[in-house]
Amino acid sequence: MALACKIKPKFYQDSVRLMRISETLSDLAHVRQAIVAMGTEANKRVLAEINLLTDVVEKAGANDLMIVVEAESDDVAQSAIAQAETILAEGIAQPTGNSEQDVPPRTLAQARERLKGSNLMMISVAGNYAALEAAKALRGGLHVFLFSDNVTLEEERQLKELAASKGLLMMGPGCGTAVINGVGLAFANALKRGPVGIVGASGTGLQELTTLIDRGGTGISQAIGVGGRDLSERIGGVMMRQGIAMLSADPQTEIIVLISKPPHPSVTESILEAVSASGKPVIVNFLGDKFVGERNGIHFTRTIEDTAEAVLQRVNGNHEVHFASNQTDIARQIAQEREQLSPGQCYLRGVFSGGTLCDEAIDILQESLPGVYSNIALSPQYTLESSWRSREHSCIDMGEEEFTQGRPHPMIDPRLRQERILKEAADPQVAVILLDVVIGYGAHDNPAQVIGETIRHARTQAAEQRRYLAVVAHVCGTQQDFQGLLRQEAMLREAGALVLPTNAQAARVAAAIVTS
Repeated sequence: MALACKIKPKFYQDSVRLMRISETLSDLAHVRQAIVAMGTEANKRVLAEINLLTDVVEKAGANDLMIVVEAESDDVAQSAIAQAETILAEGIAQPTGNSEQDVPPRTLAQARERLKGSNLMMISVAGNYAALEAAKALRGGLHVFLFSDNVTLEEERQLKELAASKGLLMMGPGCGTAVINGVGLAFANALKRGPVGIVGASGTGLQELTTLIDRGGTGISQAIGVGGRDLSERIGGVMMRQGIAMLSADPQTEIIVLISKPPHPSVTESILEAVSASGKPVIVNFLGDKFVGERNGIHFTRTIEDTAEAVLQRVNGNHEVHFASNQTDIARQIAQEREQLSPGQCYLRGVFSGGTLCDEAIDILQESLPGVYSNIALSPQYTLESSWRSREHSCIDMGEEEFTQGRPHPMIDPRLRQERILKEAADPQVAVILLDVVIGYGAHDNPAQVIGETIRHARTQAAEQRRYLAVVAHVCGTQQDFQGLLRQEAMLREAGALVLPTNAQAARVAAAIVTS
C-alpha cells in the first residue's frame, strides 16, 4: 500500500463538503481509504488511530486542509489527490451566469433579501464561527438550527437565553434532528402531520420516536431538537422550556412528549413544572430512568417503544398494542439461533450509527447481561479504554466524534462501520452482532444493501471457521422515506439477520440469544 498526502495552507472548507469529497475518493478503484479534512488536533488523532498520520500531516494547522490517501500504488494515490483538488477548485469557481440569481448569497443579509419571509436559519460552519453566526441570526429575529458543534457551554447558554428572550428557538449546538412545520432538518424522516408535539435532546431518539408514531398511524405537529447539553446544569434546560412553551401555544399540538437522557437533578423540576403547566396531556421519557407510570398528571415511560405506544393509545383512546411481536415465533427464532452457536461463543457486540439507540440498547441489555462496555458508557467501570477495541459484551456508537472527525457520519457513509462489524464478527467468542439501520433524509441511499453485504461476509467468515454468527437488527424509518422501510427490512432478512420492529425489541432478542 502507498500513502500520499497534501496540505493546502489556510484553506478552510465546510466539514459536510469535505466528508462528501472523502467519500468520493474512497469510492475510487484501488483506493483503500481517503480523508479530506481540516488539520485540527481531533482530526489528526483520528488519522493516527487508522495509521494515516504522517510527519507532513502532523505539522498541519487547524485552518490548513489535509488530503490523505492510502491506495494500492503511489500513482493511484496521487491521482486521487489530484481529483480532490479538482473538486475543491470547482467549488470555489466563479459563477458564469449573468443573472444575480446565479450568484449564491454570501452573507445573512443577502440570503434574507433573496428568501423573503424566511424565519429559520440552519448553520453548519466551523465551531469557531458557529456561535457568532447563530447570534447574528437570533438578533435578526430568526430561529436557529445549529448543526455545528465545538461551541462552548457559556456561548450556548448565552445564545439560548437570547433566543428565549425573543421567543425564538435555538436548536443545538450539535443538533442532528428536527421537524418544523413538516420540514425535516438534517437527519429526519418523511412523516405524517398530526397532533403530537415533541421536544427532544436526542437525535436518533427523536427519529425512532417519530417514526414509530408515524407507523402507528398518527402524525407529528413539531419535533424540536434542543441539543444534547440543554438539560445540563450549566444550560439549565432553557431551550426545552422554550420548546414546551411553543408547543403549549400551538393549536395543532394536542399532546406533548419529552425525550432525553435524564436531566441534571437541578433542572428536572423546572422542566416538569413547565410541562405540567402546558394544559395538555404529557408523556415523558428520560432514557435510563427506571420510573414508569403516572406522577402529578405526567405519564412516564422507559423505552422509546413504550413512549410511542403510550402516545398512540392516548391519541386513539384505546389500549391497542401496535408493535407487539409474536412471542412464540420470537422464542423459536432465539432457540434456533442459540442452538447453532459453539460452546465458546458467549459475547454480544452492538455496532450502532445512532447514539440514543445505542444508549437505549445498553440500558436494556444490562437487565440480563453482567455489564456492557461502551465508548458512551455512563459508568466509568464500563468505559472502553479505546473506542476502537471492544471487550466482552460491548456496544459502540460509531457516530461519536472519535469516528466522525474528518469522516462522514456512519448514517451517510457506512464503510467504517462495515469494517467494525467484520472486526467484531472475527472474534471467535462473539455470538451475536446487534445493529441499527437509520434511513430518511440525509442518510445513505440504500444502507441495508451495503450492511447486508457485510452481514453475508461476516457470516461466511464465521462459517469458514466452523462458527455460527447471529445478527439482530432494527430499521429506524418509515415507508414514506425514499429508501423504503419494508424494502430495507427485507434486504437485511435476506442477508440472514433477525429484524425486529423496534430498537428495544432488537436489544432484548440479542440478549436472549447469549443468555438463554
